[in-house]
Amino acid sequence: MKNLRFNSMMKKSMTRILKPACAVLFTSICLQNSALANIDVEMYQATKAGQGQSLGIITLSENEHGVTFTPDLKGLTPGQHGFHIHQFASCEPKEKEGKVVPAGAAGGHFDPNSAEHHDEPWSNGHLGDLPALFVNERGEAKSPVLAPRLKLEQLKQHAVMIHQGSDNYADEPKPLGGGGKRVACGVIK
Repeated sequence: MKNLRFNSMMKKSMTRILKPACAVLFTSICLQNSALANIDVEMYQATKAGQGQSLGIITLSENEHGVTFTPDLKGLTPGQHGFHIHQFASCEPKEKEGKVVPAGAAGGHFDPNSAEHHDEPWSNGHLGDLPALFVNERGEAKSPVLAPRLKLEQLKQHAVMIHQGSDNYADEPKPLGGGGKRVACGVIK
């Protein structure tokens, strides 16, 4: 009789402990999966004629530190490249001052807080200023970068841009970090 009562008490105790723990675990997993969903952005060469060949994808994922941009790209020139979020969800060419600018329809850097200056991604410049993208000697970009001030929800309906040159995170000696020509673009849907 003692064993039956002991087993019954143990079963009730375990149920009291496990039910809330399972509920918390289930809720946590569901929230992580829904709140931290990934967005894949198809990246293409930016040309004066419009969208060029596919270069691969960049996966955007949010975590407690910001948004991580994980590239899986091929066909870029080796070295550091300026990397930014631009204002508009378009990679079409656009005429500016009589010249066709590849992916010019993407506008300038994403700047919803009107900082009006280029700066480091962890500073107070354009919100679209990202860490430079590294491309290895085989023309592949695989190294993720973190944008600590961004949330995924802010990025929808904007463009991801890769520039020809590197980025010094300043507006001098050349504007917008000196990255130059737009060489690759993708729309965040």
